[in-house]
Amino acid sequence: MEVTLSEIEAVTGGALHGGPADRVATSFSFDTRTLVPGACFVALRGTRDGHEFVTEAFGRGAVVALVDRVPTGGTGAADPAWIVVADPLAALGDLGRWARTRLAGATVVGITGSAGKTATKDLTAAALAPSLAVHASEGSFNNEFGLPLTLLGAPSGTEVVVAEMGARFAGNIADLCAIARPDVGIVTHVGLAHAEHLGGPAGITRVKGELLEALPAAGVAVLNADDAATPELISRTRARVLRVGSATTDAEVRTHGVELDAELRPRFALDTPWGSTEVQLRVRGTHQVQNAAMAAAAALSLRVPIADVAAGLARATTANGRMQLHRSPTGMTVVNDAYNASPSSVAAALESFAHLERDGRRIFVFGEMLELGEHSEEEHARVGALAAATGVDVIVAVGPGTRPTADVVRGRGIITVEVPDAPAALEALRGLLRPGDAVLVKASRAVGLEVVAHALVSGEVGVS
Repeated sequence: MEVTLSEIEAVTGGALHGGPADRVATSFSFDTRTLVPGACFVALRGTRDGHEFVTEAFGRGAVVALVDRVPTGGTGAADPAWIVVADPLAALGDLGRWARTRLAGATVVGITGSAGKTATKDLTAAALAPSLAVHASEGSFNNEFGLPLTLLGAPSGTEVVVAEMGARFAGNIADLCAIARPDVGIVTHVGLAHAEHLGGPAGITRVKGELLEALPAAGVAVLNADDAATPELISRTRARVLRVGSATTDAEVRTHGVELDAELRPRFALDTPWGSTEVQLRVRGTHQVQNAAMAAAAALSLRVPIADVAAGLARATTANGRMQLHRSPTGMTVVNDAYNASPSSVAAALESFAHLERDGRRIFVFGEMLELGEHSEEEHARVGALAAATGVDVIVAVGPGTRPTADVVRGRGIITVEVPDAPAALEALRGLLRPGDAVLVKASRAVGLEVVAHALVSGEVGVS
């Protein structure tokens, strides 16, 4: 979306310093590493103050910086421009609301849930793409700065915006909905992710329900028929409800005949009010069947033909670190699912991992699940029981929170190694691995097990 500096100034209530008012910003970014020439750089305050990177942003081709003060000293830019606002993050939200008004003819699909948001977002965009001009959130841009960037990034002619919506605190999703004004809402399921901050299952249900409350009466709510929270969620919306579930439910959209190939890619039958079809996915794991069916329900409700939905889903891919399967140079199979972890996503990964063909052992590198609060010990112990039930032979438990996991599996005859962090996990694996082993890597993002997955895939850590 192209925006002039005068438009940014007016929308944000800021003051333009330097640069012509008719200069055009062609994109928005808060990260100089991914900034492209022509961007408006937004100086956000996080673990680092974005104002420290304004000079770098101009050096990479930014045409304006949205700041709360004019930086002192030179920037190296020939004709720098700043728009000074009271709060760059709030200003970015204002720009997101304004961008939504410019997309008045477009439909916004909002997606939330305790797990599966990004995969469902990618599957939804793919299901829509054969028939409609779609723009979707980049990666996991699902918060108060990612959502406005998604709306601002929508090109001219966009017919549907697919926006992921995350929450760590009550009111987060309501705030995002006030910006995006969704027409279709998908709640993948209600689990325990961020339970520490959201107040357990009841609090999580309330927060996820904020999306449904925001839907108009003419909108559509796509819900998980197998989720115990769905009846309460239905009571929170005036929109039309489409429930998605297995053939054993009375859902409007149903899946059955699920099979996994040797690469863990599902094939299944899909029955809907718009007809039935066979679906083959490229994304991996049995849990992707439900995600794909929910994506299909959203696309079908927007009148995409069912044949186009199936064709789109067959082409869908998802982000790095989510059930990516690699054959390493040292003869191992590595499943990299290290992007993030919650109780439900760990269970889904283990259940799919159990289907993976291999010549050696099943090794589970498991980093602790964070932000579970009072549920942490019980849920980590539950992972141990599931690991044993799904045939894990060796577990490397990473971080102090995984002690209950290790205690459970050790008592069931599974080789158990406890380590404090990702570097120690790498060292432990150097003496453990054998040709033909299959390794699943899974953890909360902050544990940093992506470095372990990379080392396994590249062959940096080999077999003994």
